[in-house]
Amino acid sequence: MRVSHHSFILFILWINMAQLGGQEEKEKTTALKDLLSRIDLDELMKKDEPPLNFPKTLEEFEYAFNDQGQLRHIKTGEPFVFNYREDLHRWNQKRFEALGEIITQHIYELLEKECNMTKEILPVDATEDEPKSFIYLSEDALTNPDKLLVLIQGSGVVRAGQWARRLIINEDMNSGSQIPFINRAVEEGYGVMVLNPNENYLEVEKPPAAKPAAATQPSPEGPDEPAEKRERKEEKEGKKKRDFYEKYRNPQKEKETEQIPIRENSSPEEHAIYVWDHFVSKSVAKNVFFVAHSYGGLSFVELMIQREAEMKNRVCAVAMTDSVHNVWHQEAGRSILDWMQEHCCNWVSSAEPLDTPVETMLPDCPRVSAGTERHELTSWRSFHSIFKFFNDTLEAQDTDAKLPATVTTRSSNRIKHEEF
Repeated sequence: MRVSHHSFILFILWINMAQLGGQEEKEKTTALKDLLSRIDLDELMKKDEPPLNFPKTLEEFEYAFNDQGQLRHIKTGEPFVFNYREDLHRWNQKRFEALGEIITQHIYELLEKECNMTKEILPVDATEDEPKSFIYLSEDALTNPDKLLVLIQGSGVVRAGQWARRLIINEDMNSGSQIPFINRAVEEGYGVMVLNPNENYLEVEKPPAAKPAAATQPSPEGPDEPAEKRERKEEKEGKKKRDFYEKYRNPQKEKETEQIPIRENSSPEEHAIYVWDHFVSKSVAKNVFFVAHSYGGLSFVELMIQREAEMKNRVCAVAMTDSVHNVWHQEAGRSILDWMQEHCCNWVSSAEPLDTPVETMLPDCPRVSAGTERHELTSWRSFHSIFKFFNDTLEAQDTDAKLPATVTTRSSNRIKHEEF
């Protein structure tokens, strides 16, 4: 029978403490400290938790995407298994994150090779040595005279081309990536811009801190040690015990890093404004459309607040998917709220059938069901409805433009009603 390292330690501790049964408490404590000091905890835990070294490619992970865009093990055909090693949640989580980074690079390759998009470096005037980000543009993103679609994902680990990394890994490429939106948009004659709002800083390893000079050891105190000093010593011993248990729980200390912000792109909101100023506003498209998921909706509202006049002249319709914007907190004015009522729609997580109106107390924009209660799925489930919303908006715009000036339109009705 194999005895685990943890059980072995407990067994040794029990024997030693039993042998100390008749001695004074102070002697017991001294003996326990001596025993613990002789245990190489780092070496012990390295045997229990494998090193945090993971494959660098999908092939090395032994996974690949099948014809349905599902991630499957190349030998077993099984979906990705999170609990690869039982009772090692931290290690499993680190493995999942390592795979996620590979997925991110895989999406970038698909954007470039299959969607024919090009990477544009940010800031546009970045020096060679400063931290950089990037976005993706279709070939005609800046030159399409008719329509431009801008995609903004939510917050977190997702990068350009992704709605939800977890969906890409556990469900399929269609539900978790923005690629279906890009392909559909190109088919329908849109230019496309894919934002990258979460690439806000460069993470670098901190240099090792200089070790403090060794302090001289004070002479042992006698039995008449002051109570105040004894309390300080006990507090210090308590901290050592806490550090010991923390070290035991989390043995492989990761490298310390620091974050260097990317100029003018250090937050999702900054990024959205920067891309508008340097790319969207310079495009020639008559009609600009947005799809904004989760925190992307908040970034859009902030962009609207900062560039209201420009956006009202260019933006035709905005599809939000379970947006987390808050018009009260963000202090959107009445003119923005009125515009959002006319041009925006938010597909929210709901048990109701797709496109069912959902009541809201907020005065910003209509809400309809995305046909799912899963937040991360709202973009994919509302996919067809979003493009129908865009097409209906364009058709209504064309109809209004063709009507004689004497014909009353929906817009003129609304304006007259508000005026009187």
